[in-house]
Amino acid sequence: MNTADTAGSGRGAWHAADATDTAGTTGAEVAADRLRFALLGPVSAHRGVVPLDLGPVRRQAVLAALILRAETLVTQQQLLDDVWGLEPPGTGRRVLPSYVYPLRKALDVPGIGPTASVIRGERGGYRFVPGEARTDIRELTGQAAAVRGAKAAGDLTTALDGCTRALNLFRGEPLAGLPGPLADAERQRLARQRRTLHQERVECLVLLGRYAEALDELLASPTAQPHDEPLAALRMRALYGSGRQAEALAAYQETRYRLRDELGVEPGEELRRVHQGVLCRDDPMLLGRAPSPRATGSAAAQAPPPAAAPTQPTAPERSPSPPPSRPRRNELPGDTAWLVGREPELALLTAPVPVGSVFVAAVDGTAGVGKTALLVRAAWTLHDQYPDGCLFVDLHTHGAPHESLRPQRALHQLLRAVNGADGELPDELHELVTAWRAATSSLRLLLIVDDARSAEQVRPLLPAGPGSRVLVAGRQRLPGLDADKRLTVEPLGTGEAVTLLTHLLGETRAEQEPEAAQELARRCGGLPLALRITGARLQNRPSWTLAHLVSRMSDDERRLGELRAEDRSVEAAFRMSYDQLTPELQRGFRALGQAPTAEFDGLTPAAMLGRSLQDTEDLLERLVDASLLQQPRPSCYRLHDLVRDHTRRLAAAVPEEAAADRAAVLHLYTAAGRIASDWGPEGFPTGPDVSHSPFSDWREADAWLEAAGGQLLDVVAFAAATGQRDHACWIAESLVDSLVRQGRFHECRSALELALPGADLADDRRMPSSLRNCLAVADIYQGCFQQAHAWCTDALRLARHQGDLREQARAMAVMGAAERALGRLREAAAHLREAMGLAARLNDDWLAGMSSCNLGALHGQQGRHEEALTYYATSLTFAEKIGRPRMISKTLCFTAEAHLALGRHTEVKDLARRAAGLAQEVGDLQLRATSLSLLGAAEHGRGDLPLAITLQREALATLNEHTSRPLEMEVRRRLGRTYAAAGHPAKAEQQFRIARSLAKPT
Repeated sequence: MNTADTAGSGRGAWHAADATDTAGTTGAEVAADRLRFALLGPVSAHRGVVPLDLGPVRRQAVLAALILRAETLVTQQQLLDDVWGLEPPGTGRRVLPSYVYPLRKALDVPGIGPTASVIRGERGGYRFVPGEARTDIRELTGQAAAVRGAKAAGDLTTALDGCTRALNLFRGEPLAGLPGPLADAERQRLARQRRTLHQERVECLVLLGRYAEALDELLASPTAQPHDEPLAALRMRALYGSGRQAEALAAYQETRYRLRDELGVEPGEELRRVHQGVLCRDDPMLLGRAPSPRATGSAAAQAPPPAAAPTQPTAPERSPSPPPSRPRRNELPGDTAWLVGREPELALLTAPVPVGSVFVAAVDGTAGVGKTALLVRAAWTLHDQYPDGCLFVDLHTHGAPHESLRPQRALHQLLRAVNGADGELPDELHELVTAWRAATSSLRLLLIVDDARSAEQVRPLLPAGPGSRVLVAGRQRLPGLDADKRLTVEPLGTGEAVTLLTHLLGETRAEQEPEAAQELARRCGGLPLALRITGARLQNRPSWTLAHLVSRMSDDERRLGELRAEDRSVEAAFRMSYDQLTPELQRGFRALGQAPTAEFDGLTPAAMLGRSLQDTEDLLERLVDASLLQQPRPSCYRLHDLVRDHTRRLAAAVPEEAAADRAAVLHLYTAAGRIASDWGPEGFPTGPDVSHSPFSDWREADAWLEAAGGQLLDVVAFAAATGQRDHACWIAESLVDSLVRQGRFHECRSALELALPGADLADDRRMPSSLRNCLAVADIYQGCFQQAHAWCTDALRLARHQGDLREQARAMAVMGAAERALGRLREAAAHLREAMGLAARLNDDWLAGMSSCNLGALHGQQGRHEEALTYYATSLTFAEKIGRPRMISKTLCFTAEAHLALGRHTEVKDLARRAAGLAQEVGDLQLRATSLSLLGAAEHGRGDLPLAITLQREALATLNEHTSRPLEMEVRRRLGRTYAAAGHPAKAEQQFRIARSLAKPT
């Protein structure tokens, strides 16, 4: 490890045991009674080499406030404001002596009175008089001034050494854990100063030609910020100096994209200047010297090796330093070269923590998501803050049974690491815990516990020393562990996954096939383990293109098999998690592979498992805790793509169970669609009995389907892909009402087209004609009347061949609606009357009501509005008998249109308002837009043009990109007419022009 690794880390902590002080005297020469205060980390004080007890953090904050204003009288009110801020103690200023007295007792030489104390009481306040006392903040100020002087004089070596000494004064976050506005403000100021020193140190390394050290320093920096442009510029300069011009340019683009995407700004002038310098190979500007030949490798390869890193341990705050004979123990595994996209998680894990207790952070996530890599990076970032050692213990919960580490074995390992002895240790757990706590009570340790499965495994391992930190990783969430911070590691986003893949493959190879790289990242599901295996396979097969591997992974059944490299396998990692489950959870996990949608609620697995919703949700929550199931929202679950592949491979080993699960879940969607449909369950004469569904009424079923959103198409695709032809047809047929009422015509048509190829092979012989009738309905809503008529003609032929009167009647009813729109009024009337006759014979109230409504519309089209009202009244009777709000609302809208044509604007308002309320209740965008537009037309007729314009505009706002074209045309025409009447001809012409553009040949 070189000096760059230790700069700013605090490893050279500011204590009496330091090799030299600022005057050049050795630690042994430091006066035995000299006071020294350390604020650039947890606050501490020493007299000579003896640590002083400063008490609780609030008392430390009072001392820090006085030290920061040394030699200045700090009034009592100012001290209260500095430490307590807006929440002063109830006793006010009277509380301050209770803080100052114990500080004097701890800091002053025995026998010295208040007048000679380092904290002098004066009228109205206190003054800190340091005398010969030293503070690391004053030392930092002196070192920073010396650095600036050396740089100004061109003495880069002296400046570099000064930066290193100044940064080594930091032992973590300054004034760590202290409350109050002053401490907060000082922390921010010192953090800025630390970043400035770090930046100056890296710049010195660059100007001295030590580019590799500069890059190492930038990578290991504890002060780096994701949007730090000066550090990004230094990174570019160091990369350029190493002969890596392409990487320097890529670093600029990476920073630019981050600034633009996350902050909405472009890079500043300095970063753009460096970018231009890299493009132009401007060595004097970038490197501070004239051009010189650069080898392929780093120029720093010719530089002398860096000095060894200091190993002097930092004394813990509350106890003396450990004996020099015991070396600082560091058992951390090596850090990964590339940790991508984990900046927020890393910031959470390395944030300052209270100094007086043991801090525990628990990290969970699915297998292969990179938990261990994250914890190791966090540990290396933090390790210099823990002077008594950094320990790592892997419990091997998900390894082979003989590898699993019981708490007793783990404690043996840890005690030997701390004590450095191989003597006899007890075997009883309680004796080991007692020994461990005693051994660590005076130590400040960093402990990493990897692959933990339960809180019972971890609790005995917690050290006792105040200020220690424990980072725990495991696939299982540990709700029983008293953790101060919990973090779930999620898979990488596609962009981050591509970045990692690019690092693994090299920019040249990845950039040659950017689309294939994106697809590989997607097929790896953002799992770092999968990405690293993919990278390894491509590294070992240079003749393979990325597209070739994509094609090998295109089959979901084959994808997991491709994600294997020697002893590393994504599927094996998942299998170890599965093997740890109870039989009950294993059964539930296998069932989830048959969920037809990416996201699902508890009702889906409940149907497959035959359990109550509450029991099923409890089971799902346990799978979430095991990191085998994700929970993007409350009561909503999803499987990672690769995990879902694994569940289906597990289910394939139990084919009868999997078939039963598929049938159960598809029956659930069939039931929901039929119950929610305006037809009602009785309107579907063939197919499964849905009377025993979990939905109490159509509203529950409709809400459940609506929550599925755009995933309904996946259900039909799943049924078709798994050979469930009848279910694919039944579900597509039943979803027509739900999708049409939301204006999702494209999804409706896609679902029907997915099911249609299997309709002719389905056992239910009604399906070929029914799906064609449904396609005709979707086409009518979109204004494709000629195509709708063709579907109906085909459906009628098939229904007659089967002797199916109900499908014949429906084909005629839909055909009549298409013919009416095409202006074939005579044929339309004949087909609609025939449909009504068949509906009466079949007692099909829905079909009778819709046919009557269409006959009314046909009469209205001929100007016979009074006769139309008679048909609408009949239709309304059927609609109210059925009791479906959507059907009632639709009939009310037709009735309102007839009254509008007769000039009865008051009747139109009453009918349209009722229709709008019902449309709102069922969430039918088409009907709501229709009813609002009718209300607007009524207000136009009554002379309230502003209100009419408002209502028509609201009707337009209700529509979306899937809206029925004829409906949008009608609303825009009405709005145009109202604009014209209101004296806005330009706006009127605009609406008429849009309406004309919506018309198309039918």
